[in-house]
Amino acid sequence: MTRVYVVDAFTDVPFRGNPAGVVLLDRWRDDEWLQQVAAEMRHSETAFAVPRADDGEWDLRWFTPAAEVDLCGHATLATAHVLARPAVFHTRSGRLSCDHAADGWIELNFPADPATPLTPDPHLRQALAGAEIVAAGRGVSDILVEVPDVAAVRALTPDLAAVAGLDGRGLIVTTFDNRAYSRCFYPALGVPEDPVTGSAHCTIASWWQARLGITEFVAEQLSARTGVLRIRHEGARVRLSGQAVTVWRGETAV
Repeated sequence: MTRVYVVDAFTDVPFRGNPAGVVLLDRWRDDEWLQQVAAEMRHSETAFAVPRADDGEWDLRWFTPAAEVDLCGHATLATAHVLARPAVFHTRSGRLSCDHAADGWIELNFPADPATPLTPDPHLRQALAGAEIVAAGRGVSDILVEVPDVAAVRALTPDLAAVAGLDGRGLIVTTFDNRAYSRCFYPALGVPEDPVTGSAHCTIASWWQARLGITEFVAEQLSARTGVLRIRHEGARVRLSGQAVTVWRGETAV
C-alpha cells in the first residue's frame, strides 16, 4: 500500500488555503500512473516523494491533473508538513530545503524569479478582460501583471481562454497595500484559478523587492479559499513560510 494525504497548505484552518495531494512512495512508479493518480486526486497539484537511500533526502515531483510541473510551493509545504521534520528535496527546479519553526510555520527555500519587463499586447489585455495594467513582466514560468489596487485584484474576471493562450504557465495578478495581494490563473494546466500558489510568490517577491525595495513582507492570495504567506527575499533565493493542516490520510489500493 502507498500512503496518501490531502493537506490544506498556507492556512491553519481546514478547508482554506490550497489543498494538495501528497503521495509517499518507496520507489518510483511509471509516469502514467503518477499522472493518473494526480488526475484522480483533482487538486491543483499532487506531490510524489521517494526517499533517497544514500543521504536521507527525498526526490520530489509535482503533477497537476493534466501535466507535470517544474515547481510547486504549496504541495512542497504539504509534503514537509506530512514528514513533520526538516527535509531536503531534489526536484526539477534543483535542491529545495524546508525547515520547521517553533511557531508551527514551515519555511521553504526556493529560487527567486525576477520578471523581465513586458509591454502588454492585445492578447494580454484580452486576458485581463479590461482591467487596468500598471506594469507587466515575464518570469521563468508566469506572466505577472500589476494592477492599481486590491479592489482590482478582487474584481478581476479574466478571459480564461485568452489566459490559456499566453506564452507561459499562467497569469499572476498582484498589487501592494501594506502586504502583497494576488490571484493566479493556470487554465492551460487544468487549474482555472489556483487557491494559493507558492511558486508564483518567487516572482511576486522579486517584483515587489525591485519595485519597492522591500525584502520582507506578508502576502495574501485572494482566491475564494484565501491563504497567507510570509516572504523574505534574499537575492537569488526566496524564503516562503506558511502553515498547513492535514485533512485526511489513507492508502492507495492500486
